[in-house]
Amino acid sequence: MRIRLGYVAISLSLPQGSPNKTTTLFNLNKIENKVDQLSKLSRLARENLATQLRVLCYNVAHNIEMFRITSHLIPLATHPITRGWDYCEEFREELFAIGDIVKKHSLRISAHPDHFTILNSPVDSVVEAAIADLHYHDKLFDAMGLGAVAKLVLHVGGVYKDKPQSLRRFVAAFHQLPDGLRERIIIENDDKSYAAEEVLALCQEIKAPMVLDVHHHNCCNVGTGLFTLLPAIFATWGTTIPKIHFSSPKCGKNIRAHADYINIDEFVAFLAVAKECNQDFDVMIEAKQKDLALFALMKELQKIPKARIINEAAIEY
Repeated sequence: MRIRLGYVAISLSLPQGSPNKTTTLFNLNKIENKVDQLSKLSRLARENLATQLRVLCYNVAHNIEMFRITSHLIPLATHPITRGWDYCEEFREELFAIGDIVKKHSLRISAHPDHFTILNSPVDSVVEAAIADLHYHDKLFDAMGLGAVAKLVLHVGGVYKDKPQSLRRFVAAFHQLPDGLRERIIIENDDKSYAAEEVLALCQEIKAPMVLDVHHHNCCNVGTGLFTLLPAIFATWGTTIPKIHFSSPKCGKNIRAHADYINIDEFVAFLAVAKECNQDFDVMIEAKQKDLALFALMKELQKIPKARIINEAAIEY
């Protein structure tokens, strides 16, 4: 089976490799003139987009075909202070250039809207804000010329003291989304509330792909092993290559926090389980050291007899 590795948002190998430049509403409000406020946001966004293009070029040079784009390319894009700002038109050329390199090199691109993007909240204003955030991501991917292959990773959300009702709210909100946006959404198990078994059942119901987060499964599960779950999880992707998330715990006292690097023993143990499916899949590395962690893992994989190195970011196992 062929396994590709990717990383999240920022390249630590590149000088100024973060496309996350932003500002706070507090600082922005120090600027009295609305035009000047938008001018500051525009400068930050233009710098982010230029950095993003440079990071993608770096990824291509190192055969990294998977990447998660930051949600902060356009600072404060969903806040009322930016209402009326057509950033997709203003940065049409920059967004097209990003989409062009993605399509030219068949990169697998995704985004992971922030933790406040909660579709199953019982509070209408929270759901409305979540939908606005999803539309923001959808607009960016559309402006890049990327179809439904560019995905948005979501958690189910909160439990709100009634998990069955909370799941029903998620299903209802999901079905109210426009078709194009709904096709972008993939759902991930989390580390506190919704175990892989529960998310799998949800994904099967609404016919959405499931992203298995192995670390989250180790933090939150109901006792079913990945050996049992993995074939059904992979099946939610249909003919598309499945994707998983992988990280290692920072320490025993803080198991939910992500470590700087990936523990090679944990990774190889998961490969042994996945080998039973004998299916290609992609791995998003969610380590604090970003691309450095990816390269460190690849270096460790060179020592594993069953792992055949394909390039700087892919193996056969």
